[in-house]
Amino acid sequence: MEHSYDLVVVGSGAGALLAAVRAADEGLSVLVVEKTGLVGGTSAISGGGIWIPANEQMPALGLKDSIDTAYAYLKACARGLASDDRVLAYVETARLMARYLGEIGVPFRAMPRYADYYPHLAHSLPGGRTMDPVDFDAARLGLADLALMRDTNPGQKMLGRFLISAFDARVLAAREPGANKLFVKLLLRYWLDLPWRFKTRRDRRQTGGQALVAGLFAALRQRRNITLWLDAPMRSLQTDGAGRVTGIVVQRKGRDVSVRAAKAVLLGAGGFERNPAMREQHLPKPTDAAWTATPVGANTGDAIRAGADVGGALHLMAHSWGVPTLAVPGEEKFRGVFVERSFPGCMVVNQRGERFVNESGPYPEFQQAMFANHAKTGGAIPAWVVFDGKFRRKYAMGPLLPAIAMPDSKLPAEWLNRLYWRADTLDELARRIGVDPAGLVASAARMGEFARSGVDADFGRGGNVFDRYYGDDSVQPNPNLAPIAKAPFYAMKFYPGDIGTKGGLLTDRDARVLDTAGAPIEGLYCVGNNAASVMGPSYPGAGSTLGPAMTFAYRAVAHMVDRPIALERTDLLDA
Repeated sequence: MEHSYDLVVVGSGAGALLAAVRAADEGLSVLVVEKTGLVGGTSAISGGGIWIPANEQMPALGLKDSIDTAYAYLKACARGLASDDRVLAYVETARLMARYLGEIGVPFRAMPRYADYYPHLAHSLPGGRTMDPVDFDAARLGLADLALMRDTNPGQKMLGRFLISAFDARVLAAREPGANKLFVKLLLRYWLDLPWRFKTRRDRRQTGGQALVAGLFAALRQRRNITLWLDAPMRSLQTDGAGRVTGIVVQRKGRDVSVRAAKAVLLGAGGFERNPAMREQHLPKPTDAAWTATPVGANTGDAIRAGADVGGALHLMAHSWGVPTLAVPGEEKFRGVFVERSFPGCMVVNQRGERFVNESGPYPEFQQAMFANHAKTGGAIPAWVVFDGKFRRKYAMGPLLPAIAMPDSKLPAEWLNRLYWRADTLDELARRIGVDPAGLVASAARMGEFARSGVDADFGRGGNVFDRYYGDDSVQPNPNLAPIAKAPFYAMKFYPGDIGTKGGLLTDRDARVLDTAGAPIEGLYCVGNNAASVMGPSYPGAGSTLGPAMTFAYRAVAHMVDRPIALERTDLLDA
């Protein structure tokens, strides 16, 4: 028996779910097939932010942006590795997509102090373009569907239990006035919600990627003509004699099933970071699928290979959304380290004991610096984050909560010399972790000088608004710099991990997959990390993955219902 729908969506991350909901609102029948048994993909374990230039909330926050300036900034970031018309399509359409999210019950709010990642580039902004999802009450989704939604990473839960928003994270991380009261308020909110906690350990207050996916999943369930198949991996795409994609073959309940797609197939099944063979073929060396922070068993590049099998061109395959990661004993995947690197009193060194990167900089550049220094010295993979007793008392580093809440005596015994190393002197610590003692001691001494002057003369740490966002505002003259001088001393391993790959099927401004000659493959669309990123090799700001995934899903649906969204500022393409 052949099943038939207007649109078949492969994957269930934010781009895939947005496409399904939008298509149903346009009157199409939709089937969503998800390889795993859980909805949400990498989106569910993400921070949930979206990068939306010139969004409608910025004027009320006193922030100015325009299509012109956002296009110039993003074009500079893309470095010629994304077509200008595709860059313009994103900049013009992103705010329309964000407005639609609000209309279907998934509102976002602009973050006025979260800066673009490259403040040194012209037309970057000190805040406002990144938007965070409004908290979502899981009761709206219901317990049955909440159980079908992928849970977030342990590292995104306070005390392993409750969720916080990006706004909360800023207050707590920067130790702003009222941070302690906020923490107590969040803790009491969770523990006193007894009726809900007796039903599930999942937090009622969904934030970040959990709020985004829960909102989209709830929209999918709200009287829309959408069918969802879980544990249903796509085997291949089907085409007619003219090369048009007409459907898919999917495995369901142990059997291969043909599904006809009258309008189109949209691929939104993630990248290939969990595929060791594809990593070895395409990504910089050394490489290891274990280093990624994305869901185990997902993102194995199946849909990318299926698109290539029907003639789709590949692009940006050597690039990833890089982030340093660490291995936590007992956790199924490596954990990304996004915020903690910015706290004052830590530094990252190679095997020589030398710093080689601005620890507070954007995480993709941090990963790239690890590869570059390893190629030069052979000793930056893994690298070591080193901090002292004062840092340990005040701040978190991965699963190590501040010692005032989790002293060393309360840490699992198996973590010592596996997750973290400790010694009474820097010299002893260096010997335990295989780092040059003289180099480590010299680097710590130099960090002390920088902390006193407030200027990192080597890498400029804390010298821009992005670095300072997660610094400690109570530390002066530089919220990202403090001496590393108080025993005991600690070290943890960093690996060049990722939160997904950037390369995939090359698409046009309407998310149509292009063949190797640059012509669209009829009936085939692609979004998210399944497609080559519109951001090129860069990461312009927080939300640069999810924003494009959903924006191009929005444009794709408009195109497949014969109402393509025209570009307005075509004059910018000729500039």
